[in-house]
Amino acid sequence: MTSLPFFQVDAFASRPFAGNPAAVMPLDRWLDDSLMQSIAAENNLAETAFLVPRDDDASEGGADYDLRWFTPTVEVDLCGHATLASAHVLMESEHIRFATRSGILAVTRKDGLLWLDLPAGTVEQGDEPGLLDALGLPAAIPLFLGRGGNGAAIALLEDEAAVRSVEPDFRALKAYDRLVMVTAPGDDSAIASRVFASYHGIDEDPVTGSAHGSLVPFWAARLGRKRFDAVQASSRGGHLECEHRGDRVILGGTCHTVIVGTFQL
Repeated sequence: MTSLPFFQVDAFASRPFAGNPAAVMPLDRWLDDSLMQSIAAENNLAETAFLVPRDDDASEGGADYDLRWFTPTVEVDLCGHATLASAHVLMESEHIRFATRSGILAVTRKDGLLWLDLPAGTVEQGDEPGLLDALGLPAAIPLFLGRGGNGAAIALLEDEAAVRSVEPDFRALKAYDRLVMVTAPGDDSAIASRVFASYHGIDEDPVTGSAHGSLVPFWAARLGRKRFDAVQASSRGGHLECEHRGDRVILGGTCHTVIVGTFQL
């Protein structure tokens, strides 16, 4: 029997049992892809992060770890909350770098928060036949599409109450290979959103770092400022500090470890 270290961390969470839970599993070497997918399905969390140490000199632009993310059904190209959770578990200094499918992702500890640097996504107004109907929204709602991160589809609503009241048809949403977002100005935060990832095996994601890779540039242009805060209005809820820096987005948040144990194979 093989024992693997296991951590479950609530990311972008002001307290335990809020934010988005992620499994973090440091490895000595990669397991077979099918085994990692089975472990992620067993964990049944939005993402399980697998990490293997690298020999690079991170100070010279390399990375400390290779990092991969799996939902219960598929490996994804970008996951923000599981990257933040991984940094929370593994950081031994004020800075850590991960080599991923989306390039080098760095996390820095500053002012009591972990700050994740990830690629900015761009979106343009467009059309995705049937998507607004699957969200239960009128056809007149503005829709914006992009390919950054895991793909973006952003429906722009009037206010936070409208965001909270959306009732999607999750079976219909499974046809769309995108992170589907509804967003509006927030009540107590600058912006509010909800994120649906049915195609990736997650009906509603509690707090989604990769989605904010597109939401932050989208709202920076509309708010006329580069720094603001955001709430993801899921049932668990999560809070993010946001900054747009050209082709990068910086997201700040806190993490709480809720489980430490071993996974038995």
